[in-house]
Amino acid sequence: MKQRRRIYYSSAQRSEIWNRWQAGESMSSIGRRFDRESSSVFSVISPTGGIRPPVRQRRKQALSLSEREEISRGLSTQCSLRSIARQLGRSASTISREVSRNGGMDRYRAARSDQAAWNRALRPKLCKLACRPVLSRTVSIKLRQQWSPEQIAGWLKRTYPGELQNRVSHETIYRSLFIQARGVLKKELLEHLRAKRTIRRSKHASLKRNGLGQIENAVSIRERPASIEDRAVPGHWEGDLIGGSRNSYVATLVERHSRYVMLVKVANKDTESVVSALIKQSQRLPSELYRSLTWDRGKELADHQRLTLATEVAVYFCDPRSPWQRGSNENTNRLLRQYLPHGTDLSLHSQAKLSAIARQLNERPRKTLLYQTPAEKFAECVAATS
Repeated sequence: MKQRRRIYYSSAQRSEIWNRWQAGESMSSIGRRFDRESSSVFSVISPTGGIRPPVRQRRKQALSLSEREEISRGLSTQCSLRSIARQLGRSASTISREVSRNGGMDRYRAARSDQAAWNRALRPKLCKLACRPVLSRTVSIKLRQQWSPEQIAGWLKRTYPGELQNRVSHETIYRSLFIQARGVLKKELLEHLRAKRTIRRSKHASLKRNGLGQIENAVSIRERPASIEDRAVPGHWEGDLIGGSRNSYVATLVERHSRYVMLVKVANKDTESVVSALIKQSQRLPSELYRSLTWDRGKELADHQRLTLATEVAVYFCDPRSPWQRGSNENTNRLLRQYLPHGTDLSLHSQAKLSAIARQLNERPRKTLLYQTPAEKFAECVAATS
């Protein structure tokens, strides 16, 4: 069995992951940024429940590395601890404890002692619920009664107006649920939250707030004429985007009657780039063979009205999470992965290269066409319109 290679992220990469997560990006999108699977991003985010850990800082009163280097130099020249303390403006007891806990006068080393102090300081402060078991039990009871953390915090504030020790913020409750290392609220209490997720999502990731899935003036596939549904008439297409690494995309178009494939190079996933590319591609077809386009609910076609205005192509949108409503397109996308594998940078392919790949697919006989090729079938449609 082949062992999976362990993935490491640098500090800068981890910081970028958290920045993108807090900005509302999905783990899949973040993974594509680093050309890695979303599971590797999950391994960074999940230990703290999707909540970014605070940046560790030294206390101002703590000894610095430069002070420890002065201690090391003083010990090497046989200076007393009191004289070293006077030179640094520290108490003699501070210097004495520092030296004794880090190997003594003969084995003291500045860099090693500084790292040891940093490691010893990694003792997380107990949260309020951990220090107050009665308050923790009250919160647990209310969660089991399907109260939200905000409702619990508000109720505690109203019930104990002058008793801060009996109150807790909703943020503390959420953190205690999502960060199980705190060991305060049991994980099964997550089941009582309205959102059944196991990690905290960014407020910017809300579907409604970002407008995802909301396309103005979208015409549902349910309003598509029956003549398109039965594939009897040519000129009706299904479309989608396939993604690669480094946020690269290719638009795929499949004609329902002939299963003829066209691949369109797009600069980006934004609606301006995708619609402009589709308009340019439409100019290569007779208008009789480009009558309608059925797409999923992706925001890349939010500007569908501009496409219709420029090409007179009617655009229909599938129901959410219903890929089978574009069955020909979905099947073609699977075939395309033989040429454009998952995880590869699709931006490296020119339009000429994509057209060559489409030509290979169009020249393969299809069982559904009684082993006629899509190219042959589509040529018949072109001849009939000329």
